[in-house]
Amino acid sequence: FFFNDTATTEIYTRSIVGSVRCVQETGINAEYMGLDSQKGTMEKKEVKEEPAAQPPKAPENAPAPAAPVAVPAPQPKEEQKARSLPVVPVIETPPISFSGRLRIRYLFEHPTEFVDKVVYICGWARTLRAQKKITFVTLSDGSGPQTLQVVVDKDLKNYAEVEKMKNGCCFGFKGKIVQSPGAKQTIEMQVRNEPDHLAKIYGDCPAEEYPLAKKEHNVEFLREIAHLRPRTQLIGSMIRIRNALIMASHKFFQSKGFLYIHTPLITSSDCEGAGEMFQVTTTLSQAQHTASSLPVNPTTKKINYDNDFFKKPAFLTVSGQLEVETYACSLCDVYTFGPTFRAEKSHTPRHLAEFWMIEPEIAFGDITDVSDLAEDYLKYCLTYVMQNNMDDLKFFDDKVEKGLIERLKNVVENTFGRLTYTEGVEILMKDQKEGKVKFEHEVYWGLDLFFEHERYLTEQIFKKPIILRDYPKSFKAFYMKLNEDGKTVRGIDVLVPKIGEIVGGSQREENLQVLDKRIEEMKLDKEGYSWYRDLRKYGSCPHSGFGVGFERLIMLVTGIDNIRDTIPFPRSLGHAEFQMHNFKHLHLI
Repeated sequence: FFFNDTATTEIYTRSIVGSVRCVQETGINAEYMGLDSQKGTMEKKEVKEEPAAQPPKAPENAPAPAAPVAVPAPQPKEEQKARSLPVVPVIETPPISFSGRLRIRYLFEHPTEFVDKVVYICGWARTLRAQKKITFVTLSDGSGPQTLQVVVDKDLKNYAEVEKMKNGCCFGFKGKIVQSPGAKQTIEMQVRNEPDHLAKIYGDCPAEEYPLAKKEHNVEFLREIAHLRPRTQLIGSMIRIRNALIMASHKFFQSKGFLYIHTPLITSSDCEGAGEMFQVTTTLSQAQHTASSLPVNPTTKKINYDNDFFKKPAFLTVSGQLEVETYACSLCDVYTFGPTFRAEKSHTPRHLAEFWMIEPEIAFGDITDVSDLAEDYLKYCLTYVMQNNMDDLKFFDDKVEKGLIERLKNVVENTFGRLTYTEGVEILMKDQKEGKVKFEHEVYWGLDLFFEHERYLTEQIFKKPIILRDYPKSFKAFYMKLNEDGKTVRGIDVLVPKIGEIVGGSQREENLQVLDKRIEEMKLDKEGYSWYRDLRKYGSCPHSGFGVGFERLIMLVTGIDNIRDTIPFPRSLGHAEFQMHNFKHLHLI
């Protein structure tokens, strides 16, 4: 194929390579295509020769045809080539907001464009220092980590009102941008007694009650005032990076032809089979919150859900994977991105009760395909943030984790190491036996690796991200495809330095008989998964997918070490503040 567009040429080239690989692996139509499915080579077939059709004569002055596209030979799956670095868009900050104010971030990105010009800005005072003739206001509008120093002259008509204000006040200033004589900023705004200058006070802030003083606060205190903590540099930068990662996720999957699927938040199935789910019911309201009045089935002695809203036990989902699989088995490449919930009674800094998951699913893809997709996705997201939020990353590098940016570059620029779970355990056991390392949890084959083991492999052995595959089936989900050894499944975990597991995925079991056996082994309700089993009954296809804990991804990118500081309103064991309390009929258990 020949195209003027390089991107289109690349897409078709990849399609050709993918088709060739599909034939190699399956042998489908091998005879028709003249391809040896075992060797992966073209063999000459005796066919009746037909006279070749003559190509139409090119018109005069037509441009010369492009050079043929060289289609690379498909690589054996065990010989992984280095993944190419992603190309991501640079997003320009829109200068003017919908309300007509100039964004402070844009002002600092293009300072020379506004010097000696009058502009209008709005925001909140980080600091306010009044003197006899002028008042200094450090203003932030949340568009970036930058703050603008506003110098208000005493000749301004309402200067007396301005100088009385305190930290936290909301202002609107219209004044001239000038080069700053100070060393801490390149530009500042001067507001004087000019016809087109003004200082508008949108909201006062009582200093004696305002919990955010000029000094830095610890994150534990900030969680207690989650409604005000976005005004801090830490949370403001985190939210901007969170927003960038949301955009990067959608751009990545949309650019690869994936369809975005909304999966339900209320479900009757447990994807992980862990049983740590929040129950949704109206039975408590009907029973007026007293145990003695709960409806009980006289035969089973269990709660009777006949009069409940869903007429059966229902729960908040722990994953959208099972539901999105149904669309992968019809529409091929899909993903879901939404909130998930887990009632795990944990106080660790790595767990939330409410968190977000990104879960892509690819039809006709295997464990290698999903490993490649996970590696490409992570590299794309990190590159996107480094391209568009470097000012926020520099803040985290300076205040949260020294060397953060270099660590992110290490993830992007290195090909992820790939090895089996067994190989990883052998490395850990060898170093443990030789006394090179002492783990709190002793390593043995069959152990669900702990955080300390994951970090040792990524930080001490490989010094880069790795992908472990082929885990013991004993602690993996029922839907993972069983390997031929009968002991392991085709599951993967992507492990990164400092964070540990960031991605978990697998090739799904497409054989109904094997799936049913796994469901029985794990003592799950086969009838409850009847719709999921139907995907294997009616036109089953191989498919694979993975899940990314979005808040853990933010931890990776920002260096924040407590997951409760990566989400606007953290929900964890014993904490569900900042919510409305007028819901009367729906209850969570």
